[in-house]
Formats: sequence, C-alpha cells, structure tokens
Amino acid sequence: MRAAVVTSFGGPEAVEIVEVAVPEPGARQVRIKVAAAGVNPVDAGVRAGVFGGGGKRLGLGWDVAGVVDAAGSASGWSAGDEVVALAYGPVKSLGTHADHVVVDADAVAAAPRSVDAVHAASLPLNALAAAQALDGLGLEPGRSLLVTGAAGAVGGYAVQLAARLGVSVTALAREGDEELVRSLGADRFVSDGVAPGSVDAVLDAAVLGADALEWVRDGGAFMGVIPGAQPASVRGVRTGAVEVAADGARLAELVALVDAGVLTTRVAETYALDEAVKAHARLAQGGLRGRLVLVP
Repeated sequence: MRAAVVTSFGGPEAVEIVEVAVPEPGARQVRIKVAAAGVNPVDAGVRAGVFGGGGKRLGLGWDVAGVVDAAGSASGWSAGDEVVALAYGPVKSLGTHADHVVVDADAVAAAPRSVDAVHAASLPLNALAAAQALDGLGLEPGRSLLVTGAAGAVGGYAVQLAARLGVSVTALAREGDEELVRSLGADRFVSDGVAPGSVDAVLDAAVLGADALEWVRDGGAFMGVIPGAQPASVRGVRTGAVEVAADGARLAELVALVDAGVLTTRVAETYALDEAVKAHARLAQGGLRGRLVLVP
C-alpha cells in the first residue's frame, strides 16, 4: 500500500509517498481502509522534527474516516463498519495518510450519518482536542470563556461545544470571520482582545500564550493546545495545555453532535494521497477555514 512518511525533517518537500506492507491488526485492533484523512498542524510539526524521531521513518496523519476491512479478536468491530478514529502519536511508523491504517479498537467510533467521509475526517483530532480542553477548564454554565483562533478547526469546535454547555463565549478571530464565529454560537466577537482580567477562562487555540493569559481574571483558568507550551501561572490563574487522547466513546458523543446539527464539520480543500506535498505546502500558507483532507 501507499503511505505518506518523512525520513528526514524539513519543509513540505520532505514528505514522501512510499510503498509498504499492508499492516495487520492485532487483538483489540482494527484495520481501516482509509476513505479520507485530515491534514493538521501537528503533521507539519512531525515533518519538521518538532517531536523528534530523527533517523526513523515517521508516518503522517492522525484523523481517519473509512471502512473496517479487518478486525482483531475482541475488537468489537466487524469488516464493513463505517468508522472514524484517532491514530494518536507523533512518532509512529505509519499514520492515517495511507491506504490502510491499524488503530486500537477503543479509539474508534461509528462514522456520522449526516456527513460524508471527507467531512467526517475533519472531526476526530480537532473535536477531541476542543472537548478535552474544555474538560480541563471545567467551566460551569454562565461562566465566561474567550476562545482565541475561534475561526480555526479546534477553536470552532470549542465555540460550539462551550455554547452548548451554557458558557458565555467571546470569540477572538480576524474581522472577516465575525459572521462565521457568531454562527457557531459565540455571544461576542473581538478581533484585538479584551480588557485584562475580564473573562473567567481562555482556551488559546491561536497559541497567543502570555498575551492571552492577561485577559483571564485572578484565579481563573487558561488552557493551551500545545502540551508543555502554556505560560506560567500568574495571579492564581490555573494554566495547562490539552494533550489530546484517543477516546472512542467520547468520539462517539461528538459524532452524535454532528448528526444532531450541533457540531459543524468544515473542509477547505481535498487532495489525493499522492498530492500530500501540495497539501503540506497549502497548510504552510495558513489562512484556512476548515481542514485540508487527503482522499486516497
């Protein structure tokens, strides 16, 4: 089968399409024939060597939508099941940017019925990151939350999930994105920040760091999206960063929210697997409103 990998770090040109053996699932694993796989900033980080792994073949891709074509013992899944999954891990020999991928059975959920595989592939990593970041903030209904990068993939899901929880959401995004983020459920839109200490919490999807921390009230909470990169606590503000975890049960809840019209999947462009270099080059340009998706 084909797989997108890197064997040396660099820019988009470092991505290679190679032929490898089709992987076999073990116990409590499934093999998915990939219909679509999202391209995320973490893939660019792997490609550039941010997570290490020098000297190894590193597979790219975390998100997948497709069909189970082989199931290990005690997996709970059967060939023919349409699924989505998160293939966690920045340092792995094969990822979802391939014709097939093997994942742990407990990372898998039934695919949404209301969207196609391309849109479903934009869900696992970004929606799980948003949901788990909100878990970390622990906000109660009526509390105020500022989401930076609210028009992005993680930020957009965070706005919708927080609004559903009854949290008052302020969305920070570019001026041209006001209509979009309000449609996602933001109560307030800003393009240049808010008064210092004026919100209960910040979910920093735009990675503004210490600048965004200043907007949190004394004793509030701050959650970043890059593990270990959150600013140090000041004024009693609890700081942390989400490290997304594969969780099939939680992913199933998010799928149900897609089918209920609560979560909006967004796709910017699609590319063939053989065009993975082009997809990485487009990702590097920035300004996307929705995910890039590889379609083998």
